[in-house]
Amino acid sequence: MRRQWVFLSYSSLWLYESLWRSIDEYRIANRIDTMTHHIHLIHLRLTSIQVDRAKFIAFIFLMATRLQFENNCEVGVFSKLTNAYCLVAIGGSENFYSAFESELADVIPIVKTSLGGTRIIGRLCAGNKNGLLVPHTTTDQELQHLRNSLPDAVVVQRIEERLSALGNCIACNDHVALAHTDLDKETEEIIADVLGVEVFRQTIAGNILVGSYCALSNRGGIVHPHTSVEDLDELSTLLQVPLVAGTVNRGSEVIGAGMTVNDWTAFCGSDTTATELSVIDSIFKLREAQPSSIVDEMRKSLIDTYV
Repeated sequence: MRRQWVFLSYSSLWLYESLWRSIDEYRIANRIDTMTHHIHLIHLRLTSIQVDRAKFIAFIFLMATRLQFENNCEVGVFSKLTNAYCLVAIGGSENFYSAFESELADVIPIVKTSLGGTRIIGRLCAGNKNGLLVPHTTTDQELQHLRNSLPDAVVVQRIEERLSALGNCIACNDHVALAHTDLDKETEEIIADVLGVEVFRQTIAGNILVGSYCALSNRGGIVHPHTSVEDLDELSTLLQVPLVAGTVNRGSEVIGAGMTVNDWTAFCGSDTTATELSVIDSIFKLREAQPSSIVDEMRKSLIDTYV
């Protein structure tokens, strides 16, 4: 009996151990399945993060730069950007200047200046790769500073015009200019001569301040959001570039004050939304732009002009 009891005890122990071993194996298997499931989820999340990261990188590096001038989002008021030079207002924060420098320093000169003793240079001047027009309030010292700092091929001209906020009254690229309907005839001739453009007296959505309500490059343009389809077609035909009605700085209609642009980059106020940035990126074809090739093309045209 004792041997039988011992045998039964060993048998029971073996069954007991086998049972627990099976339970442990089951638990382990379940844990492995659970871990595999979690690993799969983690992989999916990492993949998603990588895709989002790629989109984020594309969003950061291929779209317009957002910035402020002393907590003011109207960056087009304090800067002027063309394919040949960039003007920024004196006295701004170093971050404001650095934003332009990081994008442009290796391509075109960046000049700190004032006009008429003020910092609202973007609203007071008009220009393109061929020239720069400044108001009669510009001092001799400021005029000389600009002529010394800008490329020799850029003509700097001071204009005796009663509508002295030239940046509000003129919108142009390297080929065509839209002008305030009340500008003097002599001013219109100077615009055509100095900037090398064809001039059209126009309004945008009924506004005579064409420079305030649009932003142009040789690749496209944004105009006042209330511009009709018929007016868009007419302006696009005159300018020979695609146009879109839009806004900057979270719905601002004053586009010329809220941004500045050339053929390969754009700068706009920090309040500009992702949707507005997407429109800017698309209409100005910033993803396709290569500054080096554009500059090479400009250099060739300048050489051809002098030859």
